[in-house]
Amino acid sequence: MSDHDLCPRRRASDEYGILDRSRTPLASVAIAVVAVVLLTIIGFTLGTVDLGLSKALNELHTGALGVFTTAVYHVISPAPAIGITVVVVAVVWWRTRDLRPALAFGGTIAITWVPSAVVKEIVHRARPDVAVLPHPFPVQPDPGYPSGHTVYITAFVIALIWLLRDTRWHRLALWLGVVAIVVVFFAVSIDAVHYPTDAAASILWALAVAPGVRVVWVDWLMPKIPFLRPRGAATQREVTR
Repeated sequence: MSDHDLCPRRRASDEYGILDRSRTPLASVAIAVVAVVLLTIIGFTLGTVDLGLSKALNELHTGALGVFTTAVYHVISPAPAIGITVVVVAVVWWRTRDLRPALAFGGTIAITWVPSAVVKEIVHRARPDVAVLPHPFPVQPDPGYPSGHTVYITAFVIALIWLLRDTRWHRLALWLGVVAIVVVFFAVSIDAVHYPTDAAASILWALAVAPGVRVVWVDWLMPKIPFLRPRGAATQREVTR
């Protein structure tokens, strides 16, 4: 990967896709807020509606597949996930020589992901009962809805696709990202640490919330921070004085 691989192919302004201002900022924020409210309400109604599906998927938790799904669950648990994000943020900063796309990427993931943990405690949906599972995973201490693992990977993929929007890596990031989301969905469902509806709601959460988060963080808040203002902003202010 050359020093210019993360640089846009068609932007004279040397901007990055994740820094593009939204054309519909208020709509994006409104959709995010409505999605959080609706998904929270839905969480209270689910109960054990898909327990049968959880048991059926957990039947697959044997041999190499069981080892793989367990490894996926551990690799993107909160501590490793934070570490992965920090490393990628550092790499983006290093390769682009610009702190703005790096913090836009990391901030979008974090602000999409963290509130889901708050909703998890509010809804307090129990995880699948290990007593009825054919291959139970060790009991997890926190509630299950939504799945933090699935919110994280979906938010990560979305932010990465935005970051690489105008680079040669965009299409690859899109396809591999979709595969990663599907893998995590089935991993947490086969492990039966989450109901499938936990994981599905988490994908919807990230898809609906991330665009609004990006507007608030990247379009509205970052420009107010002196060292994160768009390039040329300071020069423009000097010219207009």
